[in-house]
Amino acid sequence: MSRGTNRRILACCCLLIMFFIPLLSACNTSSSLQAQSSEKRPYISILTPLHFPQQPSKELIAEIERLAEVQLDIRWVPEGVYTDKMNTALTTNSLGRVTFVKFSDYNLVKNSIKSGAFWEIGPYLDDYKNLKTLKPSILRQTAVDGRIYGLYTERPSSRQGIMIRQDWLDNLHLSKPRTLDELYEVMRQFTFNDPDQNGKHDTLGIVDRNDLVYGVFKTLSSYFGTPNNWKVENGEFIPEFETMEYMNTMNFMKKLYNEKIINQDFALTSKEIQRDKFINGTAGILIGSMTDVQRLSIEAHVLNPKAEFTLINRIKGPEGYKVWSIPNYNGLYLFSKKAIPTEQELKQVLGFFDRTMDPDIANLMMYGLEGRHHELKDGKVILPEETSKLRVNEVNPLYSLVIANMNNENIMEVVQKEELTALAEQLSKDNESFLVEDPTVYLSSPTFDEKNAELSQIITDATYNYILGYLTAEEFQQEIEKWKSHGGNLIIQEYNEAYALQNK
Repeated sequence: MSRGTNRRILACCCLLIMFFIPLLSACNTSSSLQAQSSEKRPYISILTPLHFPQQPSKELIAEIERLAEVQLDIRWVPEGVYTDKMNTALTTNSLGRVTFVKFSDYNLVKNSIKSGAFWEIGPYLDDYKNLKTLKPSILRQTAVDGRIYGLYTERPSSRQGIMIRQDWLDNLHLSKPRTLDELYEVMRQFTFNDPDQNGKHDTLGIVDRNDLVYGVFKTLSSYFGTPNNWKVENGEFIPEFETMEYMNTMNFMKKLYNEKIINQDFALTSKEIQRDKFINGTAGILIGSMTDVQRLSIEAHVLNPKAEFTLINRIKGPEGYKVWSIPNYNGLYLFSKKAIPTEQELKQVLGFFDRTMDPDIANLMMYGLEGRHHELKDGKVILPEETSKLRVNEVNPLYSLVIANMNNENIMEVVQKEELTALAEQLSKDNESFLVEDPTVYLSSPTFDEKNAELSQIITDATYNYILGYLTAEEFQQEIEKWKSHGGNLIIQEYNEAYALQNK
C-alpha cells in the first residue's frame, strides 16, 4: 500500500473519530442523565403480606412506579408466616422503610413504638391532600398514647362467615344451615354420607387451621355468644376464656374432633393446607373471610368444574345472631426511624402513599388495567366473570398496599361484579347489624402491651389441649389461674381503671 493511500486512510479515520466522539458523548450524557433521574426517585422498601398464591403483576407494579415516580422494593411475605417474619425483622432491627403490621399483631409492636422505633406521622397528615381525609375515628382506634403512627388499610367491621359447598348440599338434599344444631348436622352428613358421590369415605365436614382468631374458633365462638376478647359486667372486665360461652365453643369443637368431623391435625395445619383441603374437595365447609370465596371457587373449578360454593353469614345461637368484629382497620403501615433517618425522606415516603390515593393509581390498584382486567361504562367499572381469574392472580394481591379504600372518593364505583364477590360484600354489610365489638379498643393496658404475646400463648395452648382431650375442665381453669398470676390480674385491673376513667 502506498504512503499516500495510508495518509488518506488515516485522514478518514480521524474524521470518523471526530464525528462519533460527540455522538458517544451525547449517549453517555443521556445515560448519565437517565441514571441520575432514576437515582433521584425516592426509594421505598416495603414489607407486606401476600394473601394470594402469587405476587401481583410486575406490569402493574412498574406502572405504579412510573406514575408515582418512585423505586419500589416490595418484599411480599405469605400471610401464613407473615407474623414470624415481621417479628424477626423487628427484633433484629432490620426493618425496611415501611412495614405492615396486622391488626392482630399490633400489640406486639406497641412497645417498639413507645421506645421510638417508628415515626409519629400524625403531625404530617394535613400536609397531604389525600392523607388529610383519613377518618379521625379510625385513626383514633390506631393511636398509641394518643399519637398516630400508621396509615391504615380499611376493612369492613366483619367479613366473617361460612363458605360451603352448595353442590354437596344439593346432593344430600340439605338446606343451608341456619342454627348451630343445623350446622353440626350438615358437617356430620358432609363427613359420613358421601356428599361428593364417589362411593368413598373420603370427606370432612369442616377444615380448620392453627389459628384461634382467623380460623374456625373465634367466629364459631361468637355464634355461641362469646364476648369479643373481653366482657364488661358491672364495670369489671372478664376475659372471654373465663365465660361459659367460650367453654361451650370448646365443647362443640371437641365433639367435632372426637367424631372426626374436623381434620384431626387442625392444631398444626397451615392456612395454605386448610385452603387446599377445601379447594380439592376434602372438606365441605371453611369458616373465615367470606371475601376469599371468589378466588377459592376459581381454584376449585380447575380441579372440579362441578364444584359450586355459596356463603352463609347468619347462624343463630343461644343469644340470636352474633359475629365478632375488628376495628375498621385491618392493619397499619409503620415507618422505621432507622431506615428513614430524616424528616425529608419521611415526607417523600408519605408522599408516595398520598399519591396512591389519587384516581389513576387508586383505580389501577383496585381494578387493574382497562380492557385486560375490567371494563368501563359511563365512568363506572364492570368486573366481568371471564376476567375474574386474571384479577385474582394479577390485581388482587395489590390490595395489601391500598390504604383507606372504603372512603376514598377517587375510587370508581363498580356497577357489575362476579356473583360470589357481590354476595360476600352483601353479607359483610349485613354483619354490621349484629356485631360483637371488643370493649378495649379505645382503652390502654401497659401490661397487656408488654405481656400479651406471652400470656395469650398460655390460653391458646390450654384451648387446644382441652379440645384435643389433654386437659380436663378443671385443668383448663388452672391454666386461667396461671394466666392471672403471670400478669392477667394486672391487665384486668388496668382495663377496669381505664374504663372507669373514660366513663367518668
